[in-house]
Amino acid sequence: MTDDRMRFLIRYAGDFAPFVVESAQGAWVITKDGQRILDFTSGQISSTLGHNHPRIVAAIERSLREVIHLNSWMVNEDVLELARRLAELLPEPLERSILLNTGSETNEVAFRLAKAATGKFEMVGLTRSFHGLLAGTNSITFSMGHKGNGPLMPGSFAVPAPYEYRCPIRHCALSCDMTCLDVGFELVDQTSVGSLAAMVVEPVLSTGGIIPLPDGYLRAAKTKCEERDMLLIVDEAQTGFGRVGSMFAFEQDGVVPDILTVSKTLGGGVPLGATVTSAAIEQRAIDNGFLHITTHVSDPMPAAAGLAVLDVLAEENLVDRAAKLGGYLTDRLRELQERHEQIGDVRGRGLLVGLELVEDRGTKEPANELGAAVTAECLRLGLSMNIVKGDGSQRNCLRLAPPLTITTEEIDLAISILDTALTNCLNARTHRES
Repeated sequence: MTDDRMRFLIRYAGDFAPFVVESAQGAWVITKDGQRILDFTSGQISSTLGHNHPRIVAAIERSLREVIHLNSWMVNEDVLELARRLAELLPEPLERSILLNTGSETNEVAFRLAKAATGKFEMVGLTRSFHGLLAGTNSITFSMGHKGNGPLMPGSFAVPAPYEYRCPIRHCALSCDMTCLDVGFELVDQTSVGSLAAMVVEPVLSTGGIIPLPDGYLRAAKTKCEERDMLLIVDEAQTGFGRVGSMFAFEQDGVVPDILTVSKTLGGGVPLGATVTSAAIEQRAIDNGFLHITTHVSDPMPAAAGLAVLDVLAEENLVDRAAKLGGYLTDRLRELQERHEQIGDVRGRGLLVGLELVEDRGTKEPANELGAAVTAECLRLGLSMNIVKGDGSQRNCLRLAPPLTITTEEIDLAISILDTALTNCLNARTHRES
């Protein structure tokens, strides 16, 4: 089977997992060899309700009988209902949606809306960010994906990420005072040609190392945008629909973005995303010629799955549950930190938590080799997590993002496996060095 993978598949993100999956249910993946793997990645952080949730399966089965796909100019009741439900969940003036497939696409559309509505073209992002790998989004993705892909889109700017554990401007010590935001915009102002359209941020920079924005950062960013007649785009691909302990992460900061993008967690494992904005911004964009058309925009089947996700989130009170279990997961990881000196930091929000490995807590030297070894050992022992890319030079932060339906028993099992994996890898390294 390994030969088949190498023969027939393009390697789009490094090597494939050393097994073939036969089925998945809840928080578990079962391989063709019969191994049960506890999935603390929720697939691609998309299986919000766990794998193959029966309500999602039923919604898709209904759609398969009624309508799967339509001409992009046609919409069915599921599409309309999902747009209505999104408007009800979101604060004013966010009320107009376009239903898409992936996070990259929702952000690409957000950028196009911002440029059309403002008549400007420059975009500002954060270092260590990930917003997609399409032409526009790749230019504002600063954690990976640039090497070998030619020049970025003109007018692409980055400000330093508010990485409290490793202050990028060597200013703060464990408590970000947002000087990085001030300095970043000073540089943007000096290099801009006067055509600043929008800033895009993730409430938690996940691929960049699970870096939550400090309290007040979104509000400060919104002020920076308003001072420059820019729009604020908030990318909640990973943080939306309960994962961080609130329906949307921006609610925790008391800020309403001009444009919101959601994806992964909306579809519950089905390709579904949405870009949401106000009626005023949508109208200005349309007046200025906004156009976006793909084969699967407003498709009925993903919309049916999205409605099922919203129903289960409400009926099972999963948002509050994520806050509670996220606290439990973080507490258990901090207990692990007390036993392993190589755990330098534990951080995150809700059920999106990062564990940063270091060679020495004093120097904070990234333990990249240990991170890779622990990831592989966890998988061998039956726990799927993944190392996130950081800024390209760091591969030492483990990301834990289990489904919102995870149990305390499954969290305890994950902690036990991680503990064993760390111990095994450190013992193996000591043995090699001796």
